[in-house]
Amino acid sequence: MKACVDIGGTKVAVSLAEDGGRELLARQNEPTAKTGANDAVAQQVLRMIDAACAEAGVAPGRITGVGVAAAGPFVLGGGCVELATPNICGGLAGPARGLPNDWMTAVVEAPLRERFARVRVENDAVAAMEAERRWGALQGLDHCAYVTWSTGVGVGLCVDGHALRGKNGNAGHAGHSFVADDDNRDALCGCGNVGDVEGLAAGNAIERRFGRDARTLLEAARSGQDAQALATVDGLCRVVGRMLYNLVATLDLQRISLGGGVFWHNREFLLPRLQAQLDGRLPALTGGVRLVPAGLGNKVGDYAALALLD
Repeated sequence: MKACVDIGGTKVAVSLAEDGGRELLARQNEPTAKTGANDAVAQQVLRMIDAACAEAGVAPGRITGVGVAAAGPFVLGGGCVELATPNICGGLAGPARGLPNDWMTAVVEAPLRERFARVRVENDAVAAMEAERRWGALQGLDHCAYVTWSTGVGVGLCVDGHALRGKNGNAGHAGHSFVADDDNRDALCGCGNVGDVEGLAAGNAIERRFGRDARTLLEAARSGQDAQALATVDGLCRVVGRMLYNLVATLDLQRISLGGGVFWHNREFLLPRLQAQLDGRLPALTGGVRLVPAGLGNKVGDYAALALLD
């Protein structure tokens, strides 16, 4: 048996799968631990693996490998991955960001390796891209990306058939790139930047900047009765769409698959607005490039972790 772990800024999900199988069993889901010592997330994962085993009637000793798809960035401590995730580690941006801890990193890999012989930790968007290439909307493509627009904004990249990783597994953190000048403190990202893509447009930024959470804002915009909400959403799509254009222009991509809670629950409304940020801009690079919903739907995070061990 394998344990599949998805660590995000909002929730942690754990499920099990048989070796060689694709069926996900005994899914556990909890809000991400953000208090206590900085190994709290790792201890949460260990407990949730045990709970999933109990639900499935599986002895924990049958778990031969753990795949962890986690929101980054990562740093290495003693050769093991620690999370320097802006939506988890409160020490990065300080008290102004409102997180209930002062962690600079969240230790993840080392505690898991104390118990399991095989552990692989990768950026969640990179893992999701691999899952989308294997089973989803990016099958058969060698130049592509997966982008999640959710609590944060994450990107997984593939060029010439190879997933890009970088020196610490952090390639693809385009959510922390700058696409606009904005020194307003309401655009403070959890990483400490002011005015990067995540600080401007991520799910956690929307309520902070505009006084309405993403669901409420998008519902108002879709209604056609709230001009201000529609203008706000169009502005968010310009920010995220420019990031998508920059990815295409930089890496000469064929297709980008999109997921994450903000996008997925509003995909029919958001997709044409995002595509408009590509269409007609430098056609030699953008011609024929399509943005598509994730083929694995709202389970892309679960299959991302599975892809790491498959």
